[in-house]
Amino acid sequence: MSVSLKRPPKFPREKLKAGECLCTYCTGKCCRYFALPMEEPTTWKEFDYLRWFMMHGRVSIFVEDKVWYLMVHADCRHLLPDNRCGTYETRPQVCREYSITNCEYEDDAVYEKYFETPEQIWEYAAAVMPPRRKRRRAGAPALTLPVLTGVG
Repeated sequence: MSVSLKRPPKFPREKLKAGECLCTYCTGKCCRYFALPMEEPTTWKEFDYLRWFMMHGRVSIFVEDKVWYLMVHADCRHLLPDNRCGTYETRPQVCREYSITNCEYEDDAVYEKYFETPEQIWEYAAAVMPPRRKRRRAGAPALTLPVLTGVG
């Protein structure tokens, strides 16, 4: 017996009736996270900061159109069980400027790069960065190895 992994089709925007709101058919994606653009990490220290951010709960990192984003997964405290806004009349300006005309309703959230765990970002760093230099403890003598020639 095979199991279908297909999702049911979403309600098409074009079929909305006059005065009907697309939010009625949505899961409230826009109210379940926020993402902040950031500089692309270029050093081990910067990757280590990203790893640290990701150790603080539901945080992921994605790259879209070559821009890196820190995504914090956190439901708005005013999101109602029906995925509508509980403070619609007094919502913040950023929410007022967000429009269902170009919202992410149909967006399947496919990114150029997407990291869900600190281990993933660290593994990526290891793949794109030069090897890390080992640090010596303060006051420890430098380890020097003799040059071996003519061995073997």
